[in-house]
Amino acid sequence: MLNKKTIDDINVKGKRVLVRCDFNVPLIDGKITDETRLTAELPTLQKLINDGGRLILCSHMGKPKGEPVPTLSLAPVAKRLSELLGKEVVFAADREVVGENAKAAVAAMKDGDVVLLENTRYRVEETKNGEEFAKELASLCDVFVNDAFGTAHRAHASNVGVTKYVDTCVVGYLMEKEINFLGNAVDHPKRPFVAILGGAKVSSKLSVIENLLDKVDTLIIGGGMSYTFSFAQGGKVGKSLLEKDFAEYALKMIKKAEEKGVNFLLPVDTLAADDFSNDANTMIVKAGEIPDDYEGVDIGPETMKVYADALKDAKTIVWNGPMGVFEMPNFAKGTESIAEAMAASDAITIIGGGDSAAAVNQMGFGDKMTHISTGGGASLEFLEGKELPGVAAADDK
Repeated sequence: MLNKKTIDDINVKGKRVLVRCDFNVPLIDGKITDETRLTAELPTLQKLINDGGRLILCSHMGKPKGEPVPTLSLAPVAKRLSELLGKEVVFAADREVVGENAKAAVAAMKDGDVVLLENTRYRVEETKNGEEFAKELASLCDVFVNDAFGTAHRAHASNVGVTKYVDTCVVGYLMEKEINFLGNAVDHPKRPFVAILGGAKVSSKLSVIENLLDKVDTLIIGGGMSYTFSFAQGGKVGKSLLEKDFAEYALKMIKKAEEKGVNFLLPVDTLAADDFSNDANTMIVKAGEIPDDYEGVDIGPETMKVYADALKDAKTIVWNGPMGVFEMPNFAKGTESIAEAMAASDAITIIGGGDSAAAVNQMGFGDKMTHISTGGGASLEFLEGKELPGVAAADDK
């Protein structure tokens, strides 16, 4: 599937290798609360270290918007990475990212050494794909490895700009795995192929729905966006999330599914609450019959059964977006029922990053899935059938 060169296609011994990682991890009081992105990066780093490369790692964290924000420094990442790799990761603390510390650390490197640069978004040029910053990053290395799938849908200086000034640009194991899993699932799925889309808005999933209707056997809709479909069909949605402007689009999609012979599943009942809080009064109502002063917060028990049933015989399942307000325990049952049905299935199960990934891990089903994507936005664009700039910029085989 992947026609890009990977780290298996090159020899890095004695070379300076700039690796774009995704170390955008959640921090609370300087402590990393979820290490998924660090551990996902280890196979690539280990391989490059074993091959005698001199590793210069770079990543963004959060949105410092071109300012050095101390709470978004990558210093805690360097510390934890040293422990995970069992060797020192030198942290180059430069507010301008490529500064005196970075240059000195790189100059002093021996084969197998690792240096981590400061948050690339401390530089305002990073997100604008600024040429100057791209050149500075390129000046540090002989080889560029992009292993940050989470930002592959953005053309930034540290993942796309830099490739103009480095002769050898390849992808790492994580990027390769993401593209192969997501790409094969969508383009060469084992059938029946079922996609589950949830989350708040229809507007953010327009092209995904459109693209998937050409590929899937069954499309399941849940979450906030289901109320727009319900409203479009003449249902009452109370105070639920609603995008009236997309009602016509919703009807068009239902019609397209019919024409394509795709099984298009919408909720048949809803858990409705009189307040957006975990202790709100709730009731189960039929879809399209939500009282005026209530809002839909999860799919209902009947819907859970129908959806679980639809997943039983699937051979490929792709899931993006929760079924309800899963952050509140009382409204998490729908999301949990999907995770449970996927975990019990013998299909290839792929979680498209973002909230669904958080939900699956939080509920303890992570290890039961075939693949959990590390990039929410990137995996969505992939499901839309778009080319990702970060992938396109790597050398072809």
